[in-house]
Amino acid sequence: MSSSEISNKSQDQYYVPHLAKWPIVGSIGMTIAAVGAATFMNSETAKVPVMMYLGFAVIIFMVFGWFAEVIKESERKMYNTQVDASFRMGMVWFIFSEVMFFATFFGALFYYRNLSVPWLGGEGTGLSTNTELWAGYEGVWPTNGPGNVGGEFKLIDPYHLPLINTVLLLASSVTLTIAHHAVVANARKKAIIWLAATVVLGAVFLFFQVDEYKEAYQHLNLTLESGIYGSTFFMLTGFHGMHVTLGAIMLAVITIRMMKGHFKPDSHFGFEAVAWYWHFVDVVWLGLFIFVYII
Repeated sequence: MSSSEISNKSQDQYYVPHLAKWPIVGSIGMTIAAVGAATFMNSETAKVPVMMYLGFAVIIFMVFGWFAEVIKESERKMYNTQVDASFRMGMVWFIFSEVMFFATFFGALFYYRNLSVPWLGGEGTGLSTNTELWAGYEGVWPTNGPGNVGGEFKLIDPYHLPLINTVLLLASSVTLTIAHHAVVANARKKAIIWLAATVVLGAVFLFFQVDEYKEAYQHLNLTLESGIYGSTFFMLTGFHGMHVTLGAIMLAVITIRMMKGHFKPDSHFGFEAVAWYWHFVDVVWLGLFIFVYII
């Protein structure tokens, strides 16, 4: 059998990974973190959740160790086309789970805004909830509910920081796409420059979001305690901000890997996976900008 035939045969055989310690390490870390969090929340004396932080530290250690091992295996050409396909399927399902995650919150926003709040205002139910339960309440969005929970608040101007952040994220998708084309064209220096620009745009987005939260809390009285509008606003924008943070960290890691000579024009799924994730985060923000800030 020739060497080419052996190579082709190896591409048809699925790669069986060696025994790894990282899954059990991650399980131990999550168990410690969960027990630590439960103990802290039910303790009257503990002031610092030491056990929970220890669990988080173990999880972070697992992530770094496991990812480093996978990167080394990838750079040693230990994965074939079937493994590459499994990676792609895994990333697709992960992003799908994220779509369902945000769909839940957008669905809750739709329900509160278009159904429950109008019902409390007496619309369409025939139960006169606005007179029997909450006399004089008008189901107008945005609202902090019939009980005026959290007191009066003002809205964030969508055409100030939110619009700037929209432009930043849209620009970051463009810079990331340019970097991707540069990788395919084997223009490594160009890819690194545009990747770094994407990371910077993500960091500036987060800076402005923190500034927006400060304005909401200090000047607009818009907090998590501002009834149903405040809770949905901060849940949606806060979780999105967390995803931007994770995405920016991943992009920074990809940039460092590019500097170290990783990724080739025909083999760069690590780059592609992060790019998919970042574009997904950008699309979610467009939905937030329209349905949370503007409408």
